[in-house]
Amino acid sequence: MKADVNSLLVAGTTSDAGKSVLAAALCRWLARRGARVAPFKAQNMSNNSVVTASGGEIGRAQAVQAMAAGVEPDVRFNPVLLKPGSDRSSQVVVLGHVAGQATALSYRERKAELLRTVTGTLSELRSEYDYVICEGAGSPAEINLRAHDIANMGLARAADLPVLVVGDIDRGGVFAQLFGTLALLDPADQALVSGFVINKFRGEPELLTPGLADLRKLTGRQVHGVLPWSEELWLDAEDSLSYVADGVVGRPAPPVGEQWLRVAVPRLPRISNATDVEALAAEPGVSVRFVTEPSRVADADLVVLPGSKSTVADLGWLRETGLARAVLEHAASGAPVLGICGGFQMLGERIVDHVESGAEVEGLGLLDMDVEFDTTKTLGNPVGTALGRPVAGYEIHHGRVRRPPEAEPLVLLPDGAGEGALHGSVAGTHWHGLFENDEFRRDFLGRVAGLAGRTGFRGSRDTSFAELRRTQLELLGDMVEHNLDTDALLRLLNHGAPSGLPGVAVGAVSP
Repeated sequence: MKADVNSLLVAGTTSDAGKSVLAAALCRWLARRGARVAPFKAQNMSNNSVVTASGGEIGRAQAVQAMAAGVEPDVRFNPVLLKPGSDRSSQVVVLGHVAGQATALSYRERKAELLRTVTGTLSELRSEYDYVICEGAGSPAEINLRAHDIANMGLARAADLPVLVVGDIDRGGVFAQLFGTLALLDPADQALVSGFVINKFRGEPELLTPGLADLRKLTGRQVHGVLPWSEELWLDAEDSLSYVADGVVGRPAPPVGEQWLRVAVPRLPRISNATDVEALAAEPGVSVRFVTEPSRVADADLVVLPGSKSTVADLGWLRETGLARAVLEHAASGAPVLGICGGFQMLGERIVDHVESGAEVEGLGLLDMDVEFDTTKTLGNPVGTALGRPVAGYEIHHGRVRRPPEAEPLVLLPDGAGEGALHGSVAGTHWHGLFENDEFRRDFLGRVAGLAGRTGFRGSRDTSFAELRRTQLELLGDMVEHNLDTDALLRLLNHGAPSGLPGVAVGAVSP
């Protein structure tokens, strides 16, 4: 094992600039070279998470990066996870387990302690792996947060990490984003910013050449490459900005049979593990759409109520927007409704929540059950049988079914107990990841098609969700290999930030 491990930090000009994707791509590229690689995100703010084999919770992006690296997910890959329950407070998860709630101001008081946790964890990983690819959070130029930062330049300074800044050219203004990000940093932070990457470019690369040259003159730093826009990359989105309201999920393939299945997913304000529906979207002939208003439900064949970090508040939002009534009318017509985790809890008669919202509310009443929240979070990677097919999934929830529905369970557990419910056209489960089980997914969609009268729909026997994910990870590795200056990246990894990088002052550039 090495005593001094090579690492770098991928920062971004904005949220959804491509940090998670580039970090995963670097992990895949290095793993293909035979290196043992670990991903690392000191602090992640996301309601998309998974459960590791040890029973801890981490951000989904770090689990995907671990897949790219070819290693098992580890709670140390994401030592601090913030799960927003409102605009003002988040659940704090440290090394996989809940460590209380915090507001933005109260969380700041914990930063010194958490920085010690973060740097100690990173040091452990450096002693065990050939490379550690770190991912920042948001933007390093959020100067209002810099004094207490543990995820971007605060981490880079503490661990002496070279920093790559990635910018999204598809949104426009990428040169201003890259220059401005550097210029807003203080001199010691600027000294670690070692280069740039441009992401999501469409068109002829030659068109960028003058801008790349000017950016290097202005900053003294190289653009290490331009990653092209790829229609094929859509799985495992990390940022909530990726879940566009009234937008189709993924790239729907033409149906195998004569008819499509249309799936509507209410885009809840505190949606969690929205990636559950990506497995449905992987099936040919299935069009999955996030929706925010009732008319989009009217012509859907299946409505999926997804997970939520704030079940009571999001149920209130469903009622305020009219979506709750649309879902009830959909179910009353005999059309299928599915609830996952928080969405499953909403389907019951009553929700008693003295953990997150401090409220007791009526549910939608589509399943005869009550749910009560427990202070202890359920975390697990269960297995069982659903619709006669072997299935695996993962659980992350405080809500417990206290009065089980008088309905057939959706999943049968190895000990004979049941999980979830299957009652006529209404189904529900606390399990995430259930639709990544190919045979179950096809059988479930076949059942949906029958209930919805889509007799011309046919499932594809050739679709493998695991293979689709593997293909995308290989594509990420190819994108690094073919589009980035890999020699320059290896120099950064092996030798750190170059010495003598010039500083840039705000307002110093003349027109």
